[in-house]
Amino acid sequence: MGLKTTTVCLGYQQITSLSASTALTVPTGATLALITPETQAIRWRDDGTAPTASVGMPIAVGAYFTYDGDLKSIRFIEQTASAKINVSYYA
Repeated sequence: MGLKTTTVCLGYQQITSLSASTALTVPTGATLALITPETQAIRWRDDGTAPTASVGMPIAVGAYFTYDGDLKSIRFIEQTASAKINVSYYA
């Protein structure tokens, strides 16, 4: 028999103010986030430098991004006004 791994949802967050570089509010124990931009595309960086509307890794509206790096270091910004992101956290 193989090992079965199960992820447990630890919470949800919607961020609606992304006009400036914004961090996540990470629940204790979370090691993975599922991130989906809604209404406008966003950009992210996790290298200690804040993203800008034109610099960073883009994520298109409706796409989803699974991130399992340091959840406290990733930051987001909108490419165009009125962006929001939905985030589910897992352990």
